[in-house]
Amino acid sequence: MRQSLFSIIVFVLFSNTIVSQTIDFGSWNILNVKYSLNDKTSFFGEGQLRSLKFYDNFHYYEYKGGINYKVYKNVKLTIGAGSYQTYKEGGNFVLPKNNDEFRIWPQVILFQSIGSLKVEQRYRAELRWTSNGYRNRFRYRVGVSYPFGTERNETNTNHTKLVQAMNCFSLTKNLILKETGCYLPLIINLLKQLLYRLVTYINSIIKLTMRRDVILLW
Repeated sequence: MRQSLFSIIVFVLFSNTIVSQTIDFGSWNILNVKYSLNDKTSFFGEGQLRSLKFYDNFHYYEYKGGINYKVYKNVKLTIGAGSYQTYKEGGNFVLPKNNDEFRIWPQVILFQSIGSLKVEQRYRAELRWTSNGYRNRFRYRVGVSYPFGTERNETNTNHTKLVQAMNCFSLTKNLILKETGCYLPLIINLLKQLLYRLVTYINSIIKLTMRRDVILLW
């Protein structure tokens, strides 16, 4: 079955400048498109645009695409390529660039279920042609999701990502660990669930009130 998926994600980030003691809000915009050719093969494309201030001082953008192939139920192979452009700070796309990079990245994603938890592990190798020459990087990410909430038919079809952690690392030719990072996109998903339940609760109160009014009028 051919399916297409289109999503837009906007993050508002902030950084605290120690010297001026002020908080600057930035933005991180993601446009993602996915097209499923069949149950095994799919294509994807993604663009990102980032700024150091709230939709000002744009300093980074990237666009990439690739193909996914599901070898088995729990194994997916991906090959992707893209352009990654980083500009100097102090304005919008200030030249000269800090980095002009073209990247090719094959990866393997493993899926596993442990009770109600769904675990995703991603192994990626990045071949990078940068302004400073060729580089390579190996990255590992692990994500955990949990079915938070149920639909009305009492089936756990709404799988909210309760916790998703990422641990990225770069290895040089001497196999030296260079960087690590993590993120927890928990708040947005919980707020979405709370908003859904709040709207459902208000809707039930309105229906109950209307029903009582009808009984009184009768």
